[in-house]
Amino acid sequence: MTDQQTLPARQDGNQAPPLRVLICDEMNPGDLNHEGFQVDYEGNLDRAETLRRLPEYDALITRSRTRVDRELIDAAGPRLKVIGRGGVGVDNIDLDYASLKGLLVLNAPESNNVSAAELAVMHLMAAARGLTRSDRKTRAGDWDRKFLGLELKDRTLGIVGLGRIGSIVADRAQGLRMRVIAFDPYVPDSKFGRLDVERAATLDELLDRADFLTVHTPLTDETRGMIGARELARLHKDAVVVNAARGGIIDEAALVAALESGHLFAAGVDVFVDEPPAPDHVFLHAPNLGITAHLGANTREAQERVGAEIVSRVLDALHGDVSKGAVNAPALDPKTLEQLGGYLQLGEKLGRILAQLLPAAQDVQVTFRGEFPTDPTPVVTSVLVGYLQGSTEDHPNMINARALAKERGLNVGVREEPNSPDYVSEVVVSVSRRVQENGQERTRTRTVGGTVFGRRPRLTRLRDYRVEVEPEGYILIASNQDKPGAVAKLSNLLGTWGVNIAGMALGRAEKGGQALFTLTLDDNLTPEQLQAIRDLDVIDSAYLVKG
Repeated sequence: MTDQQTLPARQDGNQAPPLRVLICDEMNPGDLNHEGFQVDYEGNLDRAETLRRLPEYDALITRSRTRVDRELIDAAGPRLKVIGRGGVGVDNIDLDYASLKGLLVLNAPESNNVSAAELAVMHLMAAARGLTRSDRKTRAGDWDRKFLGLELKDRTLGIVGLGRIGSIVADRAQGLRMRVIAFDPYVPDSKFGRLDVERAATLDELLDRADFLTVHTPLTDETRGMIGARELARLHKDAVVVNAARGGIIDEAALVAALESGHLFAAGVDVFVDEPPAPDHVFLHAPNLGITAHLGANTREAQERVGAEIVSRVLDALHGDVSKGAVNAPALDPKTLEQLGGYLQLGEKLGRILAQLLPAAQDVQVTFRGEFPTDPTPVVTSVLVGYLQGSTEDHPNMINARALAKERGLNVGVREEPNSPDYVSEVVVSVSRRVQENGQERTRTRTVGGTVFGRRPRLTRLRDYRVEVEPEGYILIASNQDKPGAVAKLSNLLGTWGVNIAGMALGRAEKGGQALFTLTLDDNLTPEQLQAIRDLDVIDSAYLVKG
C-alpha cells in the first residue's frame, strides 16, 4: 500500500475523518467498533444501492452474493482501495480489472474449512442412507421401510484434491472407518504419509477403486468438467458422488444421467454452475440426489470466524499491512516492478508451463544467466506463482507463493551465471520429481527457459533444444527424428480439424538426430486429438500446454 492508502493525519495534528468500510452481504462481522474506522454493516444491500453508496467508502466487504464486476468497480471511483471477500473463493470478483484499477483484493480462506468439510461428509452419509429420499416420501404419506442404504465402514473413499478441506474430509472419513485414497498431483508424498492417505497415481486409478467420491479442488480450466460421463462410468456400480466444492467440477448433465441409469447409487451437491439454479435445472428433478443451497460455509462458527477475519484483514490493509489474505498484491516497490516487469511475466509463464509438463515436482531450480537490470531474485517468486496456480485452493501471488511452496514441500534453488551464451539475459527453470519405475527410483526432469525482448517474454529453451516462441495461447510441443515430412503430416492433420497454426519454431540437437518443434495454435485440442497426434508414425511424443 502507498502512503496515501494508509490512515491519514491532518496538518493541524487532529485525527482525520475515519476510513469507511461497507459490508454489503450477510455475515457476522463481530465488533464493528474500531478506532479510526467507520464500519457500516448492510447485509443484503441491493445492487442499485450498493452502486450509489460505494463512492463514499474506502473498502468493500462481500460474500459470494455481490458481483464485483467492472460496473461496480467503476462506480466506486478513486476512493475505494480494498475489496474483501469473506471466505475462500473470489469467483464473484473481476480480479484482473480490480488489479488494473489498483485495488487490493483480500480473502479469508481458512475460516470455512471445517464447515465445508463437514458438509461434504454429511452429503456422503445422507446419500448413502437415502435421507432426502426417505424424508420426501415420509412427508408425502409413503411409509417406505424397504429402502436399503449403504454403510460407510470399510468402503473406499476417493478424494480429488487433498488441500485444506480435502485433508479434513480424509480425517473425518477415517474416523468412520473408511479406507481413504486421494488424487492430487500437486501435493507431496510427505503430506499423504502424514495424513495416512493412500496416493492414487492417476485420476483413473482413483475412480477404478472408489466406492464413494468427493471433489475438493478449485475451479480452473484444468478442473472444469474433470468428472464427466467417462469418469463416472469408471466408478463402481452403486457408487456415491458428492460435490461440495465448486459447481462445474463434476459435469452436471453427466451426473444426472449416471443417476437416472442406475449406475450411481446416489449423489449429493451443494454447488451449481449457475446459482441460484433455474426452476427447470436438471438437478432439481434428478432421482436420489440430495441438494443444499451452497451452504458449505454456513455454520454459526464459520460465520463468526469469517466475518471477524475478513474485517480484521481489510482494516490491516487500510493501515498498510497486506501480509494476510492478499490475493493480488505484489510485494514489490514500483521501481522494481518497472525494471523487472517483463521478467516477472516470463517467470510466471515458465512456471505455468512446467506445471503442465511435470506437476507435483519436489525440486525447482531457477538459473539466471547474463545481465539483469536489477536483482532478479523476485523472478523466483513469480516462477512459483505460475507453478502453483490451479493446484491449490489459495491464490498464489508475490506475497504468499514462497510460503505455499514450502507448505507443499518444494525445494527451491537459485543459481546465477555471469554469461548467457545466446542472449543478454536468460532465465532457465528446471523442475524434477523422483518416481518409481520398474522397481527403481529415477528422477524425472523438465526444463524451460526464456528471455525478454522489448518487455515481451519469449521462450528460448525447451529441454536441451533452442527455440524462440512467444508463450501465448496453446503451444503444441512435439519431438521426432530429424527427418523431412513430420511438420507437413502434423499440419495436414490439424487442418482437417480446422485448427489454425499461429506460429512455429524448430530445434534440434544435431542433424539427423532427435528434433523438437513447437506449434502455437489458436484453439485447444481435445484429448482424442492429442492422442491422434501421438499416434502419427513421424511423432515420438507430443504435449499441449497453455502459455
